[in-house]
Amino acid sequence: MNALRLTILLLLVCLSCPSFANDSDDPDALVGRWLSSKKRNQVQIYKQGNKYYGKLVWMLEPNEPGSGKPKVDKANPDEKLRNRPLMQLVLLTNLTYKGNNVWSDGEIYNPEDGKTYNCEVTLKDANSIDLRGYVMGLSFLGKSKIWTRVK
Repeated sequence: MNALRLTILLLLVCLSCPSFANDSDDPDALVGRWLSSKKRNQVQIYKQGNKYYGKLVWMLEPNEPGSGKPKVDKANPDEKLRNRPLMQLVLLTNLTYKGNNVWSDGEIYNPEDGKTYNCEVTLKDANSIDLRGYVMGLSFLGKSKIWTRVK
């Protein structure tokens, strides 16, 4: 009888332990092309070393309406960078995989306001991520956007 109780106890422990149950925990699941929440931009997220980065690879409106010239980083606080093209600009930097489908300790640059924010990304499912930008290292002082995977 004791062997049966021990076997049942071990089985319950194994089934309730997250490390046994979570086979979908893939550090590279973030890699791919993602459509922004406003559906106006696509960012290619890639791995370099043990960090993750994202660069702008598609824009609904890549050129300035009046001139037809490619859009540039005109809101950048550094005047020397205001003429760099937005296309291929690295927006996400230094994300580190923390486990449980969360990448954090990175930054995201917003070319619309020229500001850089702390960033955390959570994989909600295979085709959507919750990207949170925040200030002063305090996640509750920020905004979340849902990006969807481009297939």
